[in-house]
Amino acid sequence: MSWDLILWIIFFFINIALLASTFYQILCLSDLEADYMNPYESASRINSIVVPDFILQGVLCILFLLTWHWFLFLISVPITGYNAMLFIKKQHLIYVTEVFRTLSAEKKYRVAKLAFYLFLFIIVIVRILAAGSLSLYQSEEELDIRSSFLEF
Repeated sequence: MSWDLILWIIFFFINIALLASTFYQILCLSDLEADYMNPYESASRINSIVVPDFILQGVLCILFLLTWHWFLFLISVPITGYNAMLFIKKQHLIYVTEVFRTLSAEKKYRVAKLAFYLFLFIIVIVRILAAGSLSLYQSEEELDIRSSFLEF
């Protein structure tokens, strides 16, 4: 099995985790908006997964950089930079007292993140299929520069 396929499978699972956490945050905010959940419960659930979500996004961006996937790195840098800016300014948490004031903006931000992760998910699926077909048809003696730089 080629390294490229293994890396794309790792990217796939990281992307699934990011999709799931973003969808969960949108679900919590929607439940709060529909008054199915109280503000404290919603804020504590979202705040418990915000930092791991930021770390996972940063790891994904760094992996894209280290594996020389420049296009994916460049499209994931803005969201990683925005997450870093929120964390540095300490605006990454949802506060119980201000949750209804910022509810609309928080939902829009998370829907935009969900759309980005869905776009990334489609790209990762296509690349997994391409890497899988490349590793099936590639013989052991041949070295294909497209497969991975780690095979040297």
